[in-house]
Amino acid sequence: MGGFSGHNLAFAFGLLGNVISFFVFLSPLPTFYQIHKKKSTEGFQSVPYVVALFSAMLLMYYAFLKTDATLLITINSFGCFIETIYIGVFIFYAPKKIQTVKLLVSMIGGFGLILITTHFVKGPGRVQIVGWICLFFSVSVFAAPLGILKQVIRTKSVEFMPFSLSFSLTLNAVMWFFYGLLINDYNIAIPNVLGFFFGVVQMSLYAFYKNKTKKVVMEEKIQPAEQLKNQVIVVVEEEEEEKKQQPPPELAEQVIDIAKLRAMVCREMVPVVPFPNGCGMTADFPLARPNMEIPVSV
Repeated sequence: MGGFSGHNLAFAFGLLGNVISFFVFLSPLPTFYQIHKKKSTEGFQSVPYVVALFSAMLLMYYAFLKTDATLLITINSFGCFIETIYIGVFIFYAPKKIQTVKLLVSMIGGFGLILITTHFVKGPGRVQIVGWICLFFSVSVFAAPLGILKQVIRTKSVEFMPFSLSFSLTLNAVMWFFYGLLINDYNIAIPNVLGFFFGVVQMSLYAFYKNKTKKVVMEEKIQPAEQLKNQVIVVVEEEEEEKKQQPPPELAEQVIDIAKLRAMVCREMVPVVPFPNGCGMTADFPLARPNMEIPVSV
């Protein structure tokens, strides 16, 4: 039993935490592939990635101050590297770059302020202060997706909250909780209790709104087809109405023939009186003819 207790068991949980955290850091890759493909960040936010970078930098600093914290150094070194790439891609494609840049500058300035302030604290007090700061910002990392939860509830869509990321964060929180508990480091254990809670909430919301998201997508696909169908019906009805108002071809030809006959009869029966200006005028009165006596009253 001695081989499965104490330091060895803590190392096992820490190693599993490194493996899972590695995949957690890589889990946004499909998201950023989508951003690169569409050339837009759409509804995604940069806050979780900036906060994650800040937390990884603080945990690295905390691990350097502690002794025997190699597992913290390895995974947070990779975290700083990959989160920096994510933020760079986000800034490149974000329509409002200034907001992410301001947040990143504030984060770097805050980290520098922590380094300078704690540099003047000597002895174990420095580790405790940095540990409490790490505790606070580790909680912020798990609380950062709360904005996404609000968006999911408002839009009733889980498009911007992948289930794989929520599940990985929950499992990751379990591993690091037991690691911190076994090495008696509550600055690591306590934040992961909240991480487990928030992960369960995210997965619950995903399960609740998953079917509603599919229903909305199906309605959006069906609605244009129904609208087009209605438009076609209206056009067909209008064409049929116009056909009903038009006379049959045989009747139309008879009307045209009658009109021509009437015009010919009128030209034969009604004489035309020419005028000097070249115009013609029809008249229905008798015209004077040569050698015709016209009675005149005296």
